[in-house]
Amino acid sequence: LWGRTEKGNKGNKGNKGETMLQQVVIKTNDRSVLKPLLTSAIQNEISLIQVGLEKTQRHLQEFEKRFGWTSVEFERRLNSNQMDETIETTGWRMEIGMLNLLQSQLAALRDAQID
Repeated sequence: LWGRTEKGNKGNKGNKGETMLQQVVIKTNDRSVLKPLLTSAIQNEISLIQVGLEKTQRHLQEFEKRFGWTSVEFERRLNSNQMDETIETTGWRMEIGMLNLLQSQLAALRDAQID
């Protein structure tokens, strides 16, 4: 199972934006059975992540409509201490974090190659 990661993240040295192939080794006595199972599991997880992305994007749109700001503007204001964090803004910030996490998981799974 192969996937790409960005160099420069999580302790890796290198130029940001460069991709580095990472390998995960799974040993089995029956490759012909395991390979389609892994492929199916990855496709199922991609489907679940896409559902989560849609839900998260709907939540972000609700926050943006309620406050009249884009999520980018909200983060800028929050990070520059132009506003106080409340329970509601914490929820918005957490949805932005979830969006970033789901997007990175989706990209990793889409890039995965099973040899």
